[in-house]
Amino acid sequence: MKKILLDTHVLLWWLDNEKHKQIGPTSKAQIEDTRNDVYISAASIWEISIKKSIGALVAPDDLDSIVEDKGFQKLPISLYHGEQAGNLPIHNHPQTGKPHKDPFDRMLIAQAQAEGMFIMTKDAAFSEYSVRLIDVEQ
Repeated sequence: MKKILLDTHVLLWWLDNEKHKQIGPTSKAQIEDTRNDVYISAASIWEISIKKSIGALVAPDDLDSIVEDKGFQKLPISLYHGEQAGNLPIHNHPQTGKPHKDPFDRMLIAQAQAEGMFIMTKDAAFSEYSVRLIDVEQ
């Protein structure tokens, strides 16, 4: 059994029939495997809501119910998660060379570290941190 935290884009791909095909067969199998616990962070829902409100993203409404209907576990943000996210080192993104300061990514990394989870993502920046990763495109 694995505890898998979906990165925000992975959740959105899972919910979008057109983008669903970007998830590789191994990753799809891991999400669908009922022996695995698949988590969605409150940080992802927060990020989606902000981007929707400024017109930068189209996503379904009522993600709370959707997450529940899909059988995913909800991962709240604790004070400890906040402290850990703030204490993460700032690494340069391996593709852009710019400092990786995305607060939502940093929260997901801190949560995965604190809770012993894998993060399913395509984001190369996550590889700079001490966190177990699943390449969503595999």
